[in-house]
Amino acid sequence: MEQTGIKAFLKRKNVNITVQTYLIDALGAMAFGLFASLLIGTIFATIGDKTQIQAFIVIADYAKSATGAALGVAIAYALKAPQLVLFSAATVGIAGNALGGPVGALVSTIIATELGKIVSKETRVDILVTPGVTIISGVLMAQFVGPGVAKFMDAFGMMVKTATEMQPFFMGILVSALVGIALTLPISSAAICIALSLDGLAGGAATAGCCAQMIGFAVLSFRENGVGGLLAQGLGTSMLQMGNIVKNPKIWLAPTLASMITGPVATVVFKMTNIPAGAGMGTCGLVGPIGVYTSMGGGSSMWLGILLVCFLLPAVLTAVFGAVFRKIGWIKEGDLKLDL
Repeated sequence: MEQTGIKAFLKRKNVNITVQTYLIDALGAMAFGLFASLLIGTIFATIGDKTQIQAFIVIADYAKSATGAALGVAIAYALKAPQLVLFSAATVGIAGNALGGPVGALVSTIIATELGKIVSKETRVDILVTPGVTIISGVLMAQFVGPGVAKFMDAFGMMVKTATEMQPFFMGILVSALVGIALTLPISSAAICIALSLDGLAGGAATAGCCAQMIGFAVLSFRENGVGGLLAQGLGTSMLQMGNIVKNPKIWLAPTLASMITGPVATVVFKMTNIPAGAGMGTCGLVGPIGVYTSMGGGSSMWLGILLVCFLLPAVLTAVFGAVFRKIGWIKEGDLKLDL
């Protein structure tokens, strides 16, 4: 088959081999799969543990056990998989997550989904061929890459956590800024933190950065977007501002600078820790603060840390930086307007 023929065939099968497809669309979709399983399960587990209501604990166990399947379906959905491929991706996600964590699920599901799309409706026994190709290729890929991916992500995550323990001030700045930026980008900071098993002080710094972006943009854009924008960004996602950031990258400076202050406040002053499932979520659904509570277990210092690091400092610092940038013309009226 000629190259033009291959391109036409892949286009007909809706196979788009691009960075946008695999590292933005698919990775971004992982956040929805994680939230619908592991993250909501973590919230229920915390509620059940603190209230001793057994029903929440049981629900949490089932939700967490569905993580792999939820990841597989979410990724396949982002790749616009046909029905048989989409449903088969649940099995692939389970295998990928079990053998290689979220990144293992990502790699194996992408390969399986694209191969499934290629063979979909190409034979008279599609009901057998499509799920067969999808599941076999996905499970084999999970077995092939999963263990190596898991070891690499664990080692890299351990390096970040160890460095943060040794240099909490400087690593607090770095981790907070980078994970916060990842949260606002159209990728999944939650998936990154879970894949790296980012807990402890590094998890606390990541939480600080994510909260700075969400609360920061919510406050910074209040004059343009009002209460609706405040809630959509403060409890939803700062990713809503990505289109405006592309138009004027300078609007990103205020919350990012705020994160570089709140990060070391979290690591040095309050010694804030978090669990991987909460580290990359910020104030989205209050998962970040709930994760801090799950990790630290309470205490006046913890509550003060959550109040300051997750809410007050991001709001105040971003407002101050934003006022300066508006005054010097880096942020103009309407630069932060959202179509809500």
